[in-house]
Amino acid sequence: MRLDGSYGEGGGQILRTAVALSAVTGEPVEIYNIRKMRPKPGLATQHVKAIETVSSICDAEVEGCSLHSTYLSFKPAKIKGGTYNIDIGTAGSITLLLQCLMPVAMHAPSPVKLTITGGTDVAWSPPIDYLRYVTLRALSLMGYECELRLVRRGYYPRGGGYIEATINPSILRKTSFDKNQCNIIKGISHSSGLPAHVAQRQASSAEKILREEDYNTSISLEIKDETSTGSGITLWCGTAGGSALGKQGLRAEKVGSTAAASILRELKTAPEWTYI
Repeated sequence: MRLDGSYGEGGGQILRTAVALSAVTGEPVEIYNIRKMRPKPGLATQHVKAIETVSSICDAEVEGCSLHSTYLSFKPAKIKGGTYNIDIGTAGSITLLLQCLMPVAMHAPSPVKLTITGGTDVAWSPPIDYLRYVTLRALSLMGYECELRLVRRGYYPRGGGYIEATINPSILRKTSFDKNQCNIIKGISHSSGLPAHVAQRQASSAEKILREEDYNTSISLEIKDETSTGSGITLWCGTAGGSALGKQGLRAEKVGSTAAASILRELKTAPEWTYI
């Protein structure tokens, strides 16, 4: 199969999905015009690492897997379990890399154990807490088995985040997400290398908005002083979620209110979702 990587938004999602499905189905794939619509077309470091890891899991024959390459040929073989250590080397998104690996790993005959270093909370990708408490929550209801442990956060541009994950062989079952019952909006407001009041203000701003809408909240604070500097907040309630990241010049109150508005949109736009 040949795919035009410039289709739609022309980003890395076509690449990640195509490689994952190729490994699962055993069908070779060629992708051209990779990330053509991006300011820096071609494979970035996180894409190279994802492809390299998937190819290791399924013993694929690969051509074009190098930085800035706009062409890739991927010919998979048999998927296998094992332990894989991945260092993205930058603040490249760990969650986007996992998007490519997770569909493949569940089809291995034995567990796939991963250690990944990179960015856990970076722009243009789901934060690690959203993956842990929203995405994996929904997937677990379908039968997906994954244990994910956050060891250290990594923000842009320094990165250095570290996670450990074990993905067990899984068989998905049909599941309805029309109803979402929860009785409290939970969350984590985190910061590193910043004054403690940053995470506190993020949480307080989110709580104020949510309580004005008659939602109970339980937002914990995670305040660290590690080499990677940044902040963010993720909120969840059942399989609904919202998040926002801090950045220089953006008030902490705005970060919190953005995350609150995000989860409120999800909770209010689905009429069958019930807050109890």
